[in-house]
Amino acid sequence: METDPLSAKFAALADPTRRAILARLCEGEASVNDLAEPFDMSLPAVSKHLKVLEKAGLISRGREAQWRPARLEPMALKGVADWLEHYRRFWDASFDRLDAYLKKIQKGDPNGTGH
Repeated sequence: METDPLSAKFAALADPTRRAILARLCEGEASVNDLAEPFDMSLPAVSKHLKVLEKAGLISRGREAQWRPARLEPMALKGVADWLEHYRRFWDASFDRLDAYLKKIQKGDPNGTGH
């Protein structure tokens, strides 16, 4: 069964190691050895994380002689950011309503009705 692109991205982002790898790739391309350095895991384990990120479209892998640098694909995160933006607006509006209600209560209107 094929996973939709947004679900694949969220699944890839769900793992803290993969998020740390993406954070490192924000600084520039890196080899598997470079990416494995801060983690207590084998190179094959890091490679598996890279494959998940690559399949989700969040990174790309190049080939320069024996070196296969990983690169962040920043536009791939735009779909995630756009999806989250809808919910950010929802929560901002909810917090604005809560703030208005709390201000009414502080002014002595326990029902928040404004009467």
